[in-house]
Order: sequence, then structure tokens, then C-alpha cells
Amino acid sequence: MGKNLYDEFRKMNKKLTAEDISMLPPLQLAYIGDAVYELFIRTYLMQSGLTVNELHKEAIGYVRAKAQSDIVHFLEQDLSEDEKGVVKRGRNAKSGSVPKNANLIDYKYATGFETLVGYLYLTRQDQRILELFNKIVSNSWNWVAKYWWKNKGGNKMVSRLKVELLRYTPDGEKLVSSAAKLCY
Repeated sequence: MGKNLYDEFRKMNKKLTAEDISMLPPLQLAYIGDAVYELFIRTYLMQSGLTVNELHKEAIGYVRAKAQSDIVHFLEQDLSEDEKGVVKRGRNAKSGSVPKNANLIDYKYATGFETLVGYLYLTRQDQRILELFNKIVSNSWNWVAKYWWKNKGGNKMVSRLKVELLRYTPDGEKLVSSAAKLCY
């Protein structure tokens, strides 16, 4: 056994070369990317002190297809040409299933995002994954607030937005007031 669990996970794909990984079907990359992203979000949210039910509801704001679609569009300017190509391969993959809680366009972009995460993970580009994840969580109010506003009502969204903004800014109160005015 290796030194830690992470090392053991990394040893599991030693047989796959970079060329092998680039030849994997996009939906297999998305399959891995979905798990990696979900684990990241769940681990990130654990610091919030929420109950398990609240953690689940909060995670939905990050992992639903619309949020992932918004995220991939948000990150687009920061992606290399190779990364954009991976997203495009995932977006254009034929999944054989129809999304039940998302429109088809968002679903395809979400698949592209998951494909990118899976590709970066399998090619051991850990630093790049962390760069992207840090951008995602430091700008999470872009997609989490939209979800809360649409599904949980304005007042709950403003309270949640206040919590998010206070984590990132010393003057979150003023920003919440401005955001609330824009939303109403």
C-alpha cells in the first residue's frame, strides 16, 4: 500500500498513457470527471457546518447541469486550446439519454465540463484542476445565487448570498444590498 489514499488512487491508472487517455471516449472522461467534481464540491462544503440535508441541497447549486454549463462558460477565457477541445469533444458526445431536469444545451455543456475535469484528473494535472476549482468556488455566487433565487425564493437567496459574500469580502453587507436591489 502507498503512503495515503490519494497516492493509491493515482497508482490505479498507471497503465494509461497520455495518448490512451486522449483516446478515451468523452463519456468515460465525463464519468470520472463527474465523480471528481462531486467529491471536490462535497469536500469544499463540509467546512460550512451545514447538516447533511443542507449539504446536499447546497451541492445541487454547484453540480446541476445549468451550474456546470454556466461554469464552463465562465472558465472559457481561461482554458487553453487543448482544454477547449476536450470540452468540445464532451459537449458533442452522444450520450443516449435525455436530461430530465435540464435543457439539452446546458446538459451538453455540463458533459463537456465533466469531460475536462476527468481528462485533467487522469492526466494528473492536479495543479490545473485546483486552479479551476479555486476560480469556481471563489465565484460561486454566479451560479449558486441563480439557483437559490429561482428555486428557493428571493429572501432565502439573499440570506445565502450574504453568507457567501461575507466569506469573501469584509463588506459583504453592502454588496448584498446592491445584489438584492438588482434581483428585485
